[in-house]
Amino acid sequence: MSVELNHTIVHARSNRESAEFLAHLLDLEVGAEWGPFVPVSLSNGVTLDFATIPAESITPQHYAFLIGDAEFDEALRRIRAAGITYYADPHLKQPGEINHHHGGRGLYFMDPAGHGMEIITRPYGSHAVTSAE
Repeated sequence: MSVELNHTIVHARSNRESAEFLAHLLDLEVGAEWGPFVPVSLSNGVTLDFATIPAESITPQHYAFLIGDAEFDEALRRIRAAGITYYADPHLKQPGEINHHHGGRGLYFMDPAGHGMEIITRPYGSHAVTSAE
């Protein structure tokens, strides 16, 4: 059997709020609550299980999602419609911009628990980097 990531737990101030936030932006379904978890399943079979913990116990993490061009356009539309600040860079220095790294497009935004979220249309390393990038 090969090794695959099956699920991970994402700490949140509110499991439902964070799950619904991400699911809405990426056009995903929120699953049925299971114990302390509210799951959001991705198309590659990985499930993000959102769990409520005290806000002061949350350590911000980074989650990157590879999506298609049409899905990127729709996610960007939803992000803008919700008034969510997004950035072209992980240091949050280029607000309102997207990047074109690896021959695609990408952006970063924060979720309600303070996690850094990233959407990209091309995997890292999939395109020769030029000095202009």
